[in-house]
Amino acid sequence: MKHIFQKIQLNFKKNGQLIFLFLLILISVFSTTIYNNSKQKIINEYQALFENIYFKQTVKKIFLSTQPRFFAVNHMVKNGESLNSILSGYNIPDGEIKSITKAIEKKLSSKILHTDMKLNFVIDTVNNKIIEFVYPVSRIKKIIISKNKENLFEIKELITQLNKKVFYREGTIKSSLYKSAKNLNIEDSIIVDLANLYGFQIDFQRDIYKDDSFEILYEKFINEEENIIETGNIIYANLILRNQQNPLYYFDDGGKSSGHYDLGGASVKKALMKTPINGARLSSSFGMRKHPILGFNKMHRGTDFAAPKGTPVMASGDGIIIKARWCGGGGNCVKIKHNSTYQTVYAHLSAFGRGIKKGTRVKQGRIIGYVGSTGMSTGPHLHYEVIKNGKRINSQKLKLPSGKILKGKERKRFEVQRIKTDVLKSEVIYLMN
Repeated sequence: MKHIFQKIQLNFKKNGQLIFLFLLILISVFSTTIYNNSKQKIINEYQALFENIYFKQTVKKIFLSTQPRFFAVNHMVKNGESLNSILSGYNIPDGEIKSITKAIEKKLSSKILHTDMKLNFVIDTVNNKIIEFVYPVSRIKKIIISKNKENLFEIKELITQLNKKVFYREGTIKSSLYKSAKNLNIEDSIIVDLANLYGFQIDFQRDIYKDDSFEILYEKFINEEENIIETGNIIYANLILRNQQNPLYYFDDGGKSSGHYDLGGASVKKALMKTPINGARLSSSFGMRKHPILGFNKMHRGTDFAAPKGTPVMASGDGIIIKARWCGGGGNCVKIKHNSTYQTVYAHLSAFGRGIKKGTRVKQGRIIGYVGSTGMSTGPHLHYEVIKNGKRINSQKLKLPSGKILKGKERKRFEVQRIKTDVLKSEVIYLMN
């Protein structure tokens, strides 16, 4: 792409003299009109100038020669856009669009675009065709489609080579886990993952006190320029609450299963999270209350969590989205079917999460939307409902079934991995000091 911009610069430089000549002619005409106040004479002079054949040819030559042959586009995908609608918006011929689409399909089973995804392509302005198109599959992988000498598309993959590094951080909680972790420059994605790990057993509003502490050992993937491209797994985490240790270890059983387990070999993952939002305040519990807008007593069949607008809301369990749309008084809402017994509802959202729509399968902890105040609402909050066998129940009194417990050979492999993790943690701490 660099050589294209060099050509454009050279093109402008070569025609600089013609542009200067054109400007001199215009200035001369303008000066003449000021000097002579005769309206008819001004009209005659302009008419004579623009009817002059040489002048016409000069103007045409200037504007055609200064128009760049290659036009580079950096397009940020907006909500609802498709690859076809984007390229059509730049007047790319239908045949060209089909060729691009087929080229992508050879490398990917799906060509779904995400909001804020960046597409880069270069257009040949002579025939309005694409000579290069870059499709970002992920932060480390790109598909590059470019024209060869025979004017046919060639496809190649570009994968950024990354190095995995392990980092250890420990801190004391003064106001909130999030703020304390940010003060240690821990990435947001890792903080969210950390909160998700403990979201089944700890109430972040009531169970954490000032001067509680935490430890975390996690992965980062870094490129050749030492820039962090993405974060990896949390290998080890420990929340120390009123001197009580709560260590968790990541265990991958040779690709058969993976997850975080406590010292007893019990998985932290349960059927549903107790609260699908972190750092929120319980503002209205399940039961009878005076409705803040309608003004009369009404059964509140959910739990409200007050939080700033834009706070991420997570799926409290694995499931399939059966509703993601406007829900009247509930504003923007999402409904998830987890199994034949449980469903959950998340209402008053300011926006939906990326890719969240009816029919989407989601994993526990995935961001499905953001706190808002849409519908019948007096301020930013999440209205959360748990439905069991068609009946709304109090999510805060829900008895969650336990997750997987490692046994037999699996448990032995976990114990070996746990010891290795403790050794790795000690080595990283030693190298830091």
